[in-house]
Amino acid sequence: MALRLTARPAADVRKTGRGPGGTPARVATRSYRWWTPYLFMAPYLVLFTVFVLVPIGYGFWISLHQWDINVLSKPFVGLDNYRELFDSGSVDGPRFWSAMRATGIFTALSLPFLLVVPLFVALLMNGRFRGRNLYRAVYFAPYVLGVAVVGLLWRFLLDGNIGMVNHYLGVLGLPDDVQWTTSTPAAWWALVLVTVWWTLGFNSVIYLAGLQDIPAELYESARVDGANAWQRFRHVTLPGLRPVALFVVNATLLACANMFGQSYLITAGAPADETKTAIYLIAETGLGSFQMGSASAMSFVLALALMATSAVVFRVFRERQEKS
Repeated sequence: MALRLTARPAADVRKTGRGPGGTPARVATRSYRWWTPYLFMAPYLVLFTVFVLVPIGYGFWISLHQWDINVLSKPFVGLDNYRELFDSGSVDGPRFWSAMRATGIFTALSLPFLLVVPLFVALLMNGRFRGRNLYRAVYFAPYVLGVAVVGLLWRFLLDGNIGMVNHYLGVLGLPDDVQWTTSTPAAWWALVLVTVWWTLGFNSVIYLAGLQDIPAELYESARVDGANAWQRFRHVTLPGLRPVALFVVNATLLACANMFGQSYLITAGAPADETKTAIYLIAETGLGSFQMGSASAMSFVLALALMATSAVVFRVFRERQEKS
């Protein structure tokens, strides 16, 4: 890296712009080689290439083969693994689209709760009251638990025979024989409510950061103009949260579509694989049946679907921003 620095001008030079005797002041200048930025980016680019680009390329290469990890021969089959996913008469096709349907159901049920409930919690956490920090910690605490802890904990709590949830439902005079882990739609609501309880703290913190970034002067101006609480929320809070909301919607959508641990640990895909999501099926196909080629093809189809969904989300937010 070529670096040239000249002497700093004295205080009078900074004021007048000229050196002693009226000569022009020398200013500090820097010049870099064209490759200097890439040198600073090199550590990240190396890690990104090794841990992202290479696995993606290798995964696509596997998807073009009949790749059984127990067999030395791994014949090249081209796009046959992809064609089987769209063939209703194949073994993998109906199973994959059933898993995609389960993924869509879980995403559609959980996304509204994971967007609205954390926003309500963030609005409460943004207020000034005693014990505010404790309140924030209580709501964020479940998020630090691992999925194994959450899954096993709620599997026992939701057990249809010995679970505490049915016990307290009976105490309240409600039906106490709900099979939360083996029947639908109860299994779906169990997965959704557990996920909301577990992860709403993260979205709440993101919303809270966005709320604290909105200038207080905007609320004062709205109050002076006679705006009530709902009008301030609609015309000040929501527009101010638009950049944060874009991140929350996109991140939550992707997280819901990649749900695996809750279904694996709480319902085990029951009943009859109705709650077996796409990631669950991919893991089962690749790591259980050792059919890595088919599992890789499923992964790329799911990835393309998520990319298309994310593009729609970005377009919707951009159109609303342009209209406003």
